[in-house]
Amino acid sequence: MNEQKMPNSVNPLLKFWGVMLALTLIFNLIVLPLISSSRVRETSYSFFLDSVEKGTVDMVQIEQNEINYIISQDGTTQVCKTGIIDDPTLVPTLREKDIPFGSVIPSEPNPIMSFLLSWITPIAMIGLMSYFLNRNFRKRIGNMPGMQFGSGKTGKQYVPDENSVKFSDVAGQEEAKESLMEVVDYLENPEKYTKVGAKCPKGVLLVGPPGTGKTLIAKAVAGEANVPFFSISGSEFVEMFVGRGAAKVRELFEQASKNAPCIVFIDEIDTIGKSRGSSFSSNDEREQTLNQLLTEMDGFGANKGVIILAATNRPEILDPALLRPGRFDRTVPLELPDLQGRIDILKVHAKNINISGDIDYNYLARATSGASGAQLANIINEGALRAVREGRDAVLQEDLEESIETVIAGQQKKNAIMSDEEKKIVAYHEIGHALVAALQSHSAPVEKITIVPRTSGALGYTMQVEEGDKYLVSKSEAIARLATIAGGRAAEEVVFNEITTGASNDIEKMTQLARSMVTKYGMSDEFGMMGLSQGGSRYLDGGEQMNCSQATAEKVDKEVRSIINAAQEKARQLLRDNMNSLHELSAFLMKEETITGKQFMEILNK
Repeated sequence: MNEQKMPNSVNPLLKFWGVMLALTLIFNLIVLPLISSSRVRETSYSFFLDSVEKGTVDMVQIEQNEINYIISQDGTTQVCKTGIIDDPTLVPTLREKDIPFGSVIPSEPNPIMSFLLSWITPIAMIGLMSYFLNRNFRKRIGNMPGMQFGSGKTGKQYVPDENSVKFSDVAGQEEAKESLMEVVDYLENPEKYTKVGAKCPKGVLLVGPPGTGKTLIAKAVAGEANVPFFSISGSEFVEMFVGRGAAKVRELFEQASKNAPCIVFIDEIDTIGKSRGSSFSSNDEREQTLNQLLTEMDGFGANKGVIILAATNRPEILDPALLRPGRFDRTVPLELPDLQGRIDILKVHAKNINISGDIDYNYLARATSGASGAQLANIINEGALRAVREGRDAVLQEDLEESIETVIAGQQKKNAIMSDEEKKIVAYHEIGHALVAALQSHSAPVEKITIVPRTSGALGYTMQVEEGDKYLVSKSEAIARLATIAGGRAAEEVVFNEITTGASNDIEKMTQLARSMVTKYGMSDEFGMMGLSQGGSRYLDGGEQMNCSQATAEKVDKEVRSIINAAQEKARQLLRDNMNSLHELSAFLMKEETITGKQFMEILNK
């Protein structure tokens, strides 16, 4: 049985009363005498007699050891005191000047009252002020999001109803759904597993690129099993107060245990689950939160009915202790959907909109190669918005095709007016891409060419659509891709004998692909199968670092430049050999502004 240490609440209390005692001592020994001395002026007895003679004394009080008196001078009054002297003429003088005077009967001060006034009263007042200030501070902080102290409620709770997400609402992730069906079956029929002696996984880690539906499929698991669903982001554990992250972890698991069976979903777990030995610097608060999470996952049994689902797109940085069996027993990857997956996703989202006519989902899926589920949902929504802008109450095929271009390149800039010279350069540039692609055997077919400017900054756009998904890229296909990208700049060179800034994005893409061929894919004659870079994220565009010496890095740069130059020369030669087609197609594009791949191929094959 695990022993729990009682919280150490004595030390803070002793510190508080120690501070109160110190403040009281300072008040009685320093502050109070200073206040008293600043109000009463000490004078000599001769000054007192001179003031009586001048008539500036208003009142005199004779005490046992001193004489207190008030003088008025220049419109102000001042309390003064002087010592006692045996002067029998003092009283007659005061009567002669008609100055009120009296004597105080000496009495021993009450020790209890003195103690109360000097010690208890200041401590009580300071304690009362501290109480109200602390209460006001807690109230203000408690109203801030995520700053509730000991609230006992952590994360958002979703109770299943008829509108809950089900597996039928998740498409394109059949393998992930199959892996999670076992979790659903366990939550529905736990005795079937306990009878055999099998234990359900405590934790399931969902990994994949952004937008692949990790949160959606976690909700679908809860919806299918008809159990409560607790959702919290990893960033919500990060607090400005030390220990609050660990406290939130405890509160979350207490909350889940009371509602078992249930699903606990921690999104972006890499926020608190980073490897503790990955760098020299550390964050004590984050590590305390991670340690508490590890302890809680060890603390509840596998058959308690609490399943932990977590999502991340950076699994490579997670702490090994978090990923070991007994905590996150299973990792479920959610990759970008394939062709059939994209078709299914488009159909799922299209059910919620009004569609008119036949929709070619196969074409839409082929045109969105590499798109995530979230991007496909956005494409369907953009198509519906376009239909509304066009004044229609139903979505057509053309709306969805235009929405693909909107998501990829942005909206059309209808007010952008290019000069005839610029329009001509852009037309030759885009036809250069398309013509080089069409003249090579390893290039995707051209589907559309346009010189209508887009809000992304592109002045034109050449769209290629593969016939199906490709999981491998050969060296020949990579070289053909480089030549296609270089076709725009090559067309400017062979026609105008000049170059423009329009190829900036092409240059970036060519450099990235050529460098990957050398450092990652082993497609270089110079280096062969030698890995020259490391790092980067599998699911995010992380920065890679060269894993070689400076001399080798210089050779890599030369090899990359050689590959790019060869591709550019290949593009130039293809265009020189087909100058008539280049001129004819460019003139047609200038006239129409947008042409289809079918029109392009008809002119090319004449």
